[in-house]
Amino acid sequence: MSETPLASVLFVCVHNAGRSQMAAGFLRHLAGDRVEVRSAGSLPGDGVNPAVVAAMAELGIDISDQRPKVLTLEAVQASDYVITMGCGDACPYFPGRTYLDWVLEDPAGQGVEAVRPIRDEIKGLIEGLVAEIDSTHAEKRQS
Repeated sequence: MSETPLASVLFVCVHNAGRSQMAAGFLRHLAGDRVEVRSAGSLPGDGVNPAVVAAMAELGIDISDQRPKVLTLEAVQASDYVITMGCGDACPYFPGRTYLDWVLEDPAGQGVEAVRPIRDEIKGLIEGLVAEIDSTHAEKRQS
């Protein structure tokens, strides 16, 4: 599909190894190429949390090829939505972006059993985000 994405979304957490990776994985899975997806961390870790990878795999979403990335000004500027998950004040602000702060438990150091409820909460938030993006795009088409 060569159409321009409806929106671009950047997920930010501290290590870019858990919450933001799950959110990005869900958004890619649920929105496909309708939405451009980025994720980053204010202090990126060495790799994605293995329990997070396993929890996502249980739902058929493979994020094993993802790597933590550093948060850049360019990534924020290029995004319509900037969704933070515990990165504090490390996220720069640019007017015209939609900023959301999702308060989610950090899966760092936890096993798959503890990650599942976090994963499921993120899935619900992503489903709401996709509905919002689709609705906003439909309104723009009608105006």
